[in-house]
Amino acid sequence: MSKNKIRQRTRRRQGISLPTMLIAAGLLAFGLLVYEAARPRPGRAIADLGNDHIAYPQTATYNSTPPTSGPHYESLARWGIHNSPIPNELQVHNLEDGGVMVQYNCPDGCPEVIAELSRIVEAYDRFVILAPYPQMDARIALTAWQRIDLLDEVDGPRIVEFIDTYIGIDHHR
Repeated sequence: MSKNKIRQRTRRRQGISLPTMLIAAGLLAFGLLVYEAARPRPGRAIADLGNDHIAYPQTATYNSTPPTSGPHYESLARWGIHNSPIPNELQVHNLEDGGVMVQYNCPDGCPEVIAELSRIVEAYDRFVILAPYPQMDARIALTAWQRIDLLDEVDGPRIVEFIDTYIGIDHHR
């Protein structure tokens, strides 16, 4: 076979393979987007109440307990473990900034629940807060922006999945 024919065949293969690879990459990316969009997300979706700022000491009304979006203060609560409840208007800003709240309601005390939740939350250096929330009916609530999951007992894998799914996703518009 002549050198010209070899060059032509090589060019033809290269010309065909590049568009084919680009199409294949596009189809793969599209497939991943469809898969990601269809994948069930932890928790229950809650309607978005926006993200307006309000001045302290104003308060807001929310569509979930604990809240998952809505008017909030301009400051943030410190990430990590808290021993007292965090005002709704403060925690919502943490959610907007990609935070996840892990909150508990133990009117008669529950040191074992708090210890288990603390171990989970301590694995994250930021974007996660553990705090009491006495105004809710559930024993444990996980919240992220527009998402909530209520639990009656500690379920470590479920809590970690919720945190890992929503942590660090910024919701500023």
